[in-house]
Amino acid sequence: MKLGMLDLGVIIAYIAITVVIGFWISKRASRNIQSYFLGGNEIPWYMLGLSNASGMFDISGTMWLVYLLFIYGLKSVWIPWLWPVFNQIFLMVFLSIWLRRSGVMTGAEWIQFRFGKARGANLSHIIVVAFALLNVLGFLAYGFIGIGKFAAVFISWKLSSDPYWNEILYGLIITAVTTLYVVKGGMFSVVFTEVLQFLIMTVASIAIGIIAMSKVSPELLQSIVPDSWYNMFFGWKLDLDWSATLQSANQKISADGYSLFGIFFMMMLFKGVLLSLAGPAPNYDMQRVLSAKTPKEAAKMSGFVNVVLFFPRYMLIAGLTVLALAFFMDDLRGMGDNVDFELILPFALKNFIPAGLLGLVIAGLLAAFMSTFAATTNAAPAYVVNDIYKRYFKPDAPAKQYVRLSYLVSILFVVIGTFIGLFIHSLNEIIGWIVSALYGGYTASNVLKWYWWRFNGYGYFWGMLTGIIAAMIIPFLIPYTNGLYAFPVIVAISLVGAIAGSLLTPPDDEEVLKNFYLRVRPWGFWKPVYEKLKAEKPDLQKNTAFGRDMLNVVIGIIWQTGMVAAAIFLVIRQFDWLGVSVAAVAICSLVLKKTWYDKMENYPADC
Repeated sequence: MKLGMLDLGVIIAYIAITVVIGFWISKRASRNIQSYFLGGNEIPWYMLGLSNASGMFDISGTMWLVYLLFIYGLKSVWIPWLWPVFNQIFLMVFLSIWLRRSGVMTGAEWIQFRFGKARGANLSHIIVVAFALLNVLGFLAYGFIGIGKFAAVFISWKLSSDPYWNEILYGLIITAVTTLYVVKGGMFSVVFTEVLQFLIMTVASIAIGIIAMSKVSPELLQSIVPDSWYNMFFGWKLDLDWSATLQSANQKISADGYSLFGIFFMMMLFKGVLLSLAGPAPNYDMQRVLSAKTPKEAAKMSGFVNVVLFFPRYMLIAGLTVLALAFFMDDLRGMGDNVDFELILPFALKNFIPAGLLGLVIAGLLAAFMSTFAATTNAAPAYVVNDIYKRYFKPDAPAKQYVRLSYLVSILFVVIGTFIGLFIHSLNEIIGWIVSALYGGYTASNVLKWYWWRFNGYGYFWGMLTGIIAAMIIPFLIPYTNGLYAFPVIVAISLVGAIAGSLLTPPDDEEVLKNFYLRVRPWGFWKPVYEKLKAEKPDLQKNTAFGRDMLNVVIGIIWQTGMVAAAIFLVIRQFDWLGVSVAAVAICSLVLKKTWYDKMENYPADC
């Protein structure tokens, strides 16, 4: 398919604008290291929220979600809980406030705030930096794979006769262009370009949803998909049979390991709640929370992400899925056993989006890739420069030196992440390892750090170290059909390391614990620390909001899921269920206004 001049003009103009913005903002971003990493804590919460939403609107994730909806129908609404997608609700309700009150710059710096400066804290600092950088590399490889597949299928020019190397070359070219503006602008560049990207992506998503509604009737769709495709709910088994129309879909369900959906759902919920309680991983999601002006604005930012992201994103996902179901089935059948469902998104775009709009859609998807890539890339220098170079080598270097080194680190990690991506052929493969194995090693230590006073720096180090090692080894030693089933084993190993490491070593410094509790004010098992502070400060009040916070989490998850379902039901024109979803969202919104928004503590602006 040859792109028209209008489409090419839109794409070229978009890329040029984002690169120019990155370099224009770079002067402001390079004033000092805080401006580079946190935007000087001057960026409004709604801008950070749009930036965060844009960063989640990534091309690789969207390709994965389109494939899920295509195969699993409305039951695919639950599968993103693997990430877990509802971690934004935990952040919105209480964790963003707790995190922002620390006043630190990175997740590794937060470790010092929590555990102090003793040897255990230093070991914890090193291990969290190692995890953060491993996480960055995983997500850079993930983004590289997705953009290469998208570009190779969509763009008609062949850079290589070998399909695999064609994907690789397109991935390298787009990655190089993206790196230009990412490296120069830091947090200011990321936020302001992502706001532009989000607006483009929203317009494109709504347009694709409308196109699908106009081209595919409910009757046509119903004649293609299994009856249970429309049903969000499930029993112990998935009960989804594609034998009549696409046998390879049944093979894919078996390979994914989702057939016993009830067990899969419980495992996913167990993992999701634990991982959400651990708080944000040391990546750019954490950087956005720390960049907010105040703790209250950090919570509002996390809530705003849910409002602006899910409905437009799922209009895009549902629109492309419906178009592929109606018009791409013959091509999929022709692929036989070698069908790659992750290519549904670019094939649907290539064949069914009209000229003119096509350029905007491609620009939007490039924006989505650049958003994710930007956010991930900028996390690496935050840890290498601020938490290694500045802390251990040159604490008094000029600010310009730190910023220049940040440029170099960003480029280095792009190169390494891209190299890793050369050896991974499936988005599902890298997603499974990141969300189940790697995050399994992260979970135990990062839950305990918030809620148990006796958990110390040594416990954090040994919990993370055993977890990371288990994440590298367990998936290769234990045969399983889905990475999710390795998660409890990895968490259990990590938990033993965390608890043993804490109980076999002395508690952390009492003043460090008191300072942490006084500033963050978490609920949980903090009684000894609270009682000592209470003796010094008789007016000190304990955080008794656990019950309310958990109620708001449950309501928030229903609220978020309702927005996702509403967008899908609109595009497939199931208006009865659309009404139910909209009503659920409205009721939950009213409840959250009273139980969450109106009761947010008005923390001091300097926290």
